[in-house]
Parts: sequence; C-alpha cells; structure tokens
Amino acid sequence: MSENTKQPENQVSGAPPVDGPGKDVDNAALLTDATAARAIGVESDEELEVGQAPAQLGSGRYVHAAFFALAALCGYLSARLFTSLWNWLAEWPFAVQHLPQLLRLSEDERGDVGSVVGVAVGLATLFYVYRKPAIRSWSEEVAGELTKVTWPDRETVTNGTVIVIVASLVATVYVTLLDRLWGFATRLIYGS
Repeated sequence: MSENTKQPENQVSGAPPVDGPGKDVDNAALLTDATAARAIGVESDEELEVGQAPAQLGSGRYVHAAFFALAALCGYLSARLFTSLWNWLAEWPFAVQHLPQLLRLSEDERGDVGSVVGVAVGLATLFYVYRKPAIRSWSEEVAGELTKVTWPDRETVTNGTVIVIVASLVATVYVTLLDRLWGFATRLIYGS
C-alpha cells in the first residue's frame, strides 16, 4: 500500500479509524480492544489483526462447560457400566471358564481400570461431539441467547419467594379451615 493511500491511524491504539455511521462507537471499541489486548500481554499491534478483539470466552464459557459436563457424565456412566459388566462376568461361571483372565484383578482393581476406561470414553465423547460443527454452532447460539436474558436481581427473587411462601401458607390455612368446617357440617347433618 502506498504512503498517500494509507489511512491515518488512531493515535492511542494504532488502529485505523472506522468511517461511516457509528464510527465513534466503533473507534471506541477498537480503542478498548487494543487496551484490553495490552492488558492480557499483547504488546504490538502486529500480534492482533486490525479491529479484532482479543480472545475472550464470554458466553462461550457456558458452551465449554456444557461440553465438559457431558464428557464427565459419559465418563462416569461408562466407568460404572464397564465395572459392573466386568464384575457380573466375573461371577458367571460360564464366562470365567472360557475367559479366566476375568478373575486376575480384584474388585477394587477392576474399579480402577473402569475409571481409566471411563476417562477415555469421556474424552472421546468430548472430542467427537465438539468437532461436529452443527452441534457446536447450536450450543453457541443457545449460549448467545442466554446472555440476552435479563435475569432478576437478588431482591426481586427474594421478594418473589416470600410472596409464594406466604400465598401458599394462606391457601393451606384456607383449605384446612374449609375442610374442618365442611367436616363439622357433615357430621351434624349425617350424625356420625
């Protein structure tokens, strides 16, 4: 690019200014991004592309947490299943007769081997599911939508909880009194 066609750079961040509607907001965002980049250890502007924000997890942390929770659940379930199946086969005489290696390890050692198998299955599940673009993009969209939700503050939740508890107590007392009243009336009428 020749010197006369080069855009002037922002004096603070070194990023070129953005022209067009909303340019003040975009220039402020670039300034903030450059400042944040320096805060995380990116010293030169060459390390970041112009206008690119430094990598932050944002709503992606929920996506990653969900994938790791899925992997942990799959690992735990597969470890339990593997260990239970091995113990069941070790108690079955036909299986022991044809495969005597089933008894080579004690029950505790089988649990340890089952845990290793569970970790392997969990990691394999994590990589398999995470590499599917459709699943990952869907989960990122869900996390993005969850960040748009306006969650109530602590005071609102506390007030709502108190209202529900008080209303439940009032309804319980009301129904109990009606039950006693109608029970009394029924005993008077039918004389039991």
